[in-house]
Amino acid sequence: MPSDSRIPSRWRERVMTAAQAATLISPGTTVAMSGFTGSGYPKQVPLALAERIETAHALGQRFQIRVLTGASTAPELDGALAKVDGIELRLPYQSDPETRRRINEGTLEYLDMHLSHVAPHTWSGFYGDIDVAVIEVAGIREDGALIPSTSIGNNKTWLELADRVIVEVNRWQPAGLEGMHDIYYGTALPPQRVPIPLVRADDRIGEPYLRCDPDKIAAVVLTDGPDRNTSFSPIDDTSRAIAGHVVEFLKNEVARGRLPKNLLPLQSGVGNIANAVLAGLEEGGFRGLNAFTEVIQDGMLRLLREGVLASASATAFSLSPEANEAFKRDIDFYRERILLRPQEISNHPELVRRLGCIGMNGMVEADIYGNVNSTHIMGSRVQNGIGGSGDFARNGYFSVFLSPSTAKNGTISALVPMVSHVDHTEHDVSVIATEFGLADLRGLSPKQRARSLIATCAHPDYRDLLQDYFERASRESYGKHTPHLLGEALGWHQRWLDSGDMRPGAAA
Repeated sequence: MPSDSRIPSRWRERVMTAAQAATLISPGTTVAMSGFTGSGYPKQVPLALAERIETAHALGQRFQIRVLTGASTAPELDGALAKVDGIELRLPYQSDPETRRRINEGTLEYLDMHLSHVAPHTWSGFYGDIDVAVIEVAGIREDGALIPSTSIGNNKTWLELADRVIVEVNRWQPAGLEGMHDIYYGTALPPQRVPIPLVRADDRIGEPYLRCDPDKIAAVVLTDGPDRNTSFSPIDDTSRAIAGHVVEFLKNEVARGRLPKNLLPLQSGVGNIANAVLAGLEEGGFRGLNAFTEVIQDGMLRLLREGVLASASATAFSLSPEANEAFKRDIDFYRERILLRPQEISNHPELVRRLGCIGMNGMVEADIYGNVNSTHIMGSRVQNGIGGSGDFARNGYFSVFLSPSTAKNGTISALVPMVSHVDHTEHDVSVIATEFGLADLRGLSPKQRARSLIATCAHPDYRDLLQDYFERASRESYGKHTPHLLGEALGWHQRWLDSGDMRPGAAA
């Protein structure tokens, strides 16, 4: 393959090195980059920009930028820029250790937000002007249309709003991706909004390519680098137990006539528990399901091959190296069953509500009344971000939150008297499951929720402690609707910070 075969001749005069392209980015600018869950992010320009920033800092010059993406990226982007203190503000989601460290040290400002809000808020000007967009694509067509790569995220918005565009054409991305994307250009701000014409999870309503004003493309950089492919750990007993509870719950919903046999469109977070649930659906005999989600991970590829999933709609892939190779081998098969969309569509509240999505996401902790914290450790230390979980929890048919009952070798309980940070209020939480059981919270008052959660989801080491707190709060609290003892409601978290264990006396 010629080195520039994915770049038509009319665009080759704009080809330059990553270092040359990085000079187009000035201090103090807002830079919007592609990338979602470690796929489809630019591979070389951020690294070159980090070197430029490091050199400027060595000369005593201030050089920071504001970075907007679709979601998390990779060490070559977030990590490299954070390491050289090159990021002033980051949004809307991150998972990079170096970025996280600086956020929690207070040296990097971070705006954690619902992913469906990013595009309309950017269009409304809430984050200022987009000076430069750096977008990875799989190729450029003769007519100038851009062939998206393994994620869409907010790329449509970045290309429309940026003053200048740097395009990374990545030859590592398979050419067979062409035609797998569905870019909808009918969104607008109020009062010009109209209904989005999508009524089935697998409806195609847009175009297979990204548009970009040719005059805005200032640089084309040829790359050949892999996405951040991370292997998932094998499904362990805890994940398998959690998945078993969820699958039995879904079977019961079908038996009671609340769900059709092929369920409703599924949304699933990323991780080992999510993959365990997907495997459990296959073992449970489900067939002909559909996914309307954010990310396609390993388990979904298998379900598509086996006919458990008929189709999958998302905004990005998050595949292990092994699954990525399998995807490339059978890309023609998957192209008929997978659609990648902008995240303003994959996460759109209107569509999530219309389709009746079943949201399944992980959590850090829940309290006895069903409030969920999915982002912060001990109330103040951010882990990753809320991502799209809120888009589906509030707007879906019902929401399921999943977690092992304990963390840190049993020193932290995932079920506490009061969450130390609230991402999903009790009003948006339908079901909570741990390895010990599943609590269906629908139709229950706060006190009924507490009794169900303590009895079914709490780890035995913490069950009596939670029951004792609830009984005393029910007798002594200021009000009896949602009983709390404010003087000790967050005492479990403080005990862990002081002693390293939430259990009284355990650390000693």
